[in-house]
Amino acid sequence: MNVTHMSNTELVSELLAAPTRLESPHAPCACNPAAAYRAVDQDLPELAHKLSVARELLLRKLRAKMLEGPIMASPSAVKDWLCLYCAGLQHEVFLVMYLDSQQVLIEAEELFRGTLTQTSVYPREVVKGALARNAAAVLLAHNHPSGQVDPSPADELLTQTLKSSLMLVDVRVLDHFIVGGDRVTSFAERGLL
Repeated sequence: MNVTHMSNTELVSELLAAPTRLESPHAPCACNPAAAYRAVDQDLPELAHKLSVARELLLRKLRAKMLEGPIMASPSAVKDWLCLYCAGLQHEVFLVMYLDSQQVLIEAEELFRGTLTQTSVYPREVVKGALARNAAAVLLAHNHPSGQVDPSPADELLTQTLKSSLMLVDVRVLDHFIVGGDRVTSFAERGLL
């Protein structure tokens, strides 16, 4: 079931729904940890579903907060959204957040998807996306599945290339975030823009 296509009401109903599995008459005794572990293991598909529902609700809540006004007025919401979006991914993704002239979020898009260690990013596609949305500025982000948040020389070069390409069409790059686990590095905060 794809939770991204469900309404908020449906998601809340799914999250609060009682477990579908009836308790076994032979439920493990609390004094037998191995049996209790096996019982929890059997519930993992339902637990995984509930966690994906909760994650989707949180993503929507943070996205709504980012839409309330200038996105950089609440950089913690952006960082939280990025951490949650990238949580558990075993491959790199490259995201672009398109902003209007008031720095309000127009749309966030996963533009490229890569492998465990790299993603191919094409400046032409980033520029096309910005022009198609009439964006005045963008925020760039990508994840490092390794958990490392230090920018590599390739990350710095890519940022400068995208900044130069977008500058030609009057679109500013406000920041580039690297997400690793629950940590986020900001190029702007490090003085790399």
